[in-house]
Amino acid sequence: MTTIAVTIPAYGDSPLLREAVASVLAQRAAAPGDEIYRRLQVFDDGPPDPVLADWFGGLGPQVSYERNPERLGINGNFQRCLDRAEGEFVVVLGADDRLLPDYVATIGRAARAYPTAAWFHPRVQVVDAAGRPATSTADRIKARLALRPPAYVGGEALAVSLLRGNWMYFPSVAFRTEVVRAYGFRPGLDIVQDLDLYLRMLLGGCHAMLLDARCFEYRRHDASLSSVGRDEGGRFAEERDYFAMIAQELESAGWRRAARAARVHLTSRLHAATVLPAALAGRRWAGARDLLQHAVLP
Repeated sequence: MTTIAVTIPAYGDSPLLREAVASVLAQRAAAPGDEIYRRLQVFDDGPPDPVLADWFGGLGPQVSYERNPERLGINGNFQRCLDRAEGEFVVVLGADDRLLPDYVATIGRAARAYPTAAWFHPRVQVVDAAGRPATSTADRIKARLALRPPAYVGGEALAVSLLRGNWMYFPSVAFRTEVVRAYGFRPGLDIVQDLDLYLRMLLGGCHAMLLDARCFEYRRHDASLSSVGRDEGGRFAEERDYFAMIAQELESAGWRRAARAARVHLTSRLHAATVLPAALAGRRWAGARDLLQHAVLP
């Protein structure tokens, strides 16, 4: 039997969290002969909320809800999802994203077909805050940079591709739990922790399977984790420091093309340039200075 733990690193209650939960519970049954067990585990990093706890308590035995005894932050709560996942595979689902009904069955079939793949990345539909299909400039760029599925990929070639622009939608990924736990999230990273995880797994010899099935909805909205801090340049400061560090690690491993891609980090710099006008218009001078520095200095 294939067991898939869908984990959600939550921060308090919201309608989008409840939509995410509903999408996990609404998964279609696998085809006859395919035995797939799905478990939903939610780790809440927010303040105490008895109403939310009671709601989760009524969802049945395949759902567990835990409030962290102390605040862990983004990185720490993501790591808790990996540490506590009760399945052969683990998904770290965003609290605002949604699985499409065939997600679990699709991952289960792929897991049996590609037993050496460390992680699986399906096609994704991007939606807006209201759940309607949407496409941002960032998503159009991701689509142009992404390797075409189906494909079993790894090594420096995949590292270079991701460093040119991280086109993987992390909440949609299903990891082999035993493998991903061996790497975990590097402490101190909140924005690029997913890219860093991919790169270290690739350096360790892991491979990914890109699936041609579209079975996930990724929510793109201003309150998402990927948008936090962008106007003031906070996310780009982390990215700038990270690319300098990982370039050295890649160079030491003999991955010179990947190291160069990390030093150039072109799409990250272009992203900073697109955010700069808003910072200038808002007279956020310190943030604008950081954005300008990130945009123009490789």
